[in-house]
Amino acid sequence: MGHKVHPNAFRLGVFRPWEANWFANPKDYTKMLHEDLEMRRIILARLRNAGIAKIETERSSNAQLTVTIHTAKPGIVIGKGGSSVDQLREDLEKRFGNRVRISIQEIKQPELDAQLVAENIASQIERRISYKRAMKQAILRTMRSGAKGVRIYCGGRLRGAEMARREWDREGRVPLHTLRADIDFGRATAKTTFGAIGVKCWIYKDQISPAQRRLAAITEETVPIAEVVAPQPELIEAVTEPQAAQVEVATPEAAAKVAPRRTRTGTAKVEEKAAAPARPKAAPKPKAEAKTEVKKPAGRTKSTPAAVKKTGNARNTKKADT
Repeated sequence: MGHKVHPNAFRLGVFRPWEANWFANPKDYTKMLHEDLEMRRIILARLRNAGIAKIETERSSNAQLTVTIHTAKPGIVIGKGGSSVDQLREDLEKRFGNRVRISIQEIKQPELDAQLVAENIASQIERRISYKRAMKQAILRTMRSGAKGVRIYCGGRLRGAEMARREWDREGRVPLHTLRADIDFGRATAKTTFGAIGVKCWIYKDQISPAQRRLAAITEETVPIAEVVAPQPELIEAVTEPQAAQVEVATPEAAAKVAPRRTRTGTAKVEEKAAAPARPKAAPKPKAEAKTEVKKPAGRTKSTPAAVKKTGNARNTKKADT
């Protein structure tokens, strides 16, 4: 109950790489780890307003440290003529005693980066903007940028209330338990006069299947297999050629065999023709109708004298009564 797992750490190794790529001996591991953490603190403190989303580090065998800064505002990081980058590199070399190489990568869609969205909401709360308005605007921008789901969470003394509370808003779906779901997570802190307010953001971009990447790698390795499978069309042609020859040889025989079939069809047509005159024989039905019509008046003529006799008898009885 209530065990929260970091979405980025939960997906490490599935499709998300580590932010620190280096190996060290057990004796040097602690020292290098603390160097990494302190270096990140220095960069984030100096470039607080540069919109830094992620810092990646890589150590080579010749004691060179490569730092990759992912930012939405590369102009602030670089400075005029690269002065700020050079100054930062010199400070890091003096502090850690290693050669440092800094590379900057621009984030083209900052609305789809959870860390930048959380920092934007925190800065708005610090400027006394309503947290509900900031959350709704951030959700609208993110969904318009192409995200499939967003969830934003704010906790603390919201609007200066004496009792702290939590507020959250969501749009779309955010499947946290799906490992293939590309969910970005970020958090920031808004330092206000009435206390600290925490902001968390989850952005569900799309579903990534590791099998697709494996298939892409397999297709590159299976080029020789395609060459082995290539002769298959020749086999298909070889199979089709004898069939075509059989058809050509069978054409004269087929002509002879088809002739009696044509006679059969002719006989069938003759039978149809023979059946056709049989139908007009049934046409004399009107004659029968005429006969019946003739018979009906004959019956009426026969019935008339009997009716006359009856009427005559009735008249005679009336006369007798009189």
